[in-house]
Amino acid sequence: MFKSKLHFWTFELLMISVLIYVSTKISFFFEPVVIFISTLFFPILISGFLYFMFNPVVKFLVNRKIPRNAAILLIYVVFIGLIGLLAALVGPPLSRQITELVNNVPAYIQELRQLTDQFSHSSWFKWGMQQEYVSLDKVETALQRYATQLPGNISNSLSSILSVVTNITLIVATVPFVLFYMLKDGSKLPQAIMKFVPSSYQKEGLVILEETSETLATYIQGQLLVCLFVGIATFIGYLAVGLPYAILFAIIGAVTNIIPYVGPFIGAAPAVIVGLLHSPTQALLVIVVVAVVQQLDGNFISPLVIGKKLNTHPLTIIILLLVAGNIAGILGMILAVPAYSVTKTIVLNIVRFIRLKKRSKVVLEE
Repeated sequence: MFKSKLHFWTFELLMISVLIYVSTKISFFFEPVVIFISTLFFPILISGFLYFMFNPVVKFLVNRKIPRNAAILLIYVVFIGLIGLLAALVGPPLSRQITELVNNVPAYIQELRQLTDQFSHSSWFKWGMQQEYVSLDKVETALQRYATQLPGNISNSLSSILSVVTNITLIVATVPFVLFYMLKDGSKLPQAIMKFVPSSYQKEGLVILEETSETLATYIQGQLLVCLFVGIATFIGYLAVGLPYAILFAIIGAVTNIIPYVGPFIGAAPAVIVGLLHSPTQALLVIVVVAVVQQLDGNFISPLVIGKKLNTHPLTIIILLLVAGNIAGILGMILAVPAYSVTKTIVLNIVRFIRLKKRSKVVLEE
């Protein structure tokens, strides 16, 4: 029996290896599928995010005897009105700050070069370079290469803005239609999925879908409130310490705060650098602002609005961020935790379902 199992698994692994090898040789065949999925990915992702935000409001309005289509249109009108109001209030100063920052980039690069030069001539830096484990030539070469490549990297980043704007325009044009039908027919989706499941499994399958939906809704709604708090609190703090481009850096901090643990550091880095170019004291004050906001978020806001529903060990989150960031960059780091939480919910419910089936089978046999 052992030999038969060994032969079986050897054959299975061999077939999988052959399948992977053949797939790499006909990658052109899958290219249209990849393009199709990548084209729909962001519209569906954003529509799903907005669905879990607006669906509770739609349910509330429908329970108040408002037709579903009318409720959805009412939400659209209110949401577009809020976006317009926000754009009118924040848009002009934000646009002005972005323009000023772009115009000041060459001056900031020059200041960074001067700081690097001063740093390389400091006494304690020279002492460090004299140690056996440090190579001065390698450090100087790396600093020079970084300073030389920095303007080119910035230019390449700016040249890709046109492509990003085009993609955003397409997403903005398609998301409202996808979201409308999600809100209109989303409640029918679980029953439609259960049609492909045997009748004896449908009840437990609906429980799995409901808990998965609750997990996603909890995470998305909670993160929205947390990011809103972080953005407003950080903006007030940056204004208090006199940091330039306070609105822009507060928005960056709010968005990157979605990434657990490392997000606040990523969001604070541009603000700290700009503060350092003005004075070391201002950079220190920026760090204090970020630290205070993160303490308030971690100890009060996040536990209050998200709670323990996404109970995931910190080491698991760190591993997820490392792997997802290496595979898909910032987007992967943002999606890693909710994707893991959904997968974990589905797997735990399936395991629970299998155990219940086995237990009921034993009871019937007795």
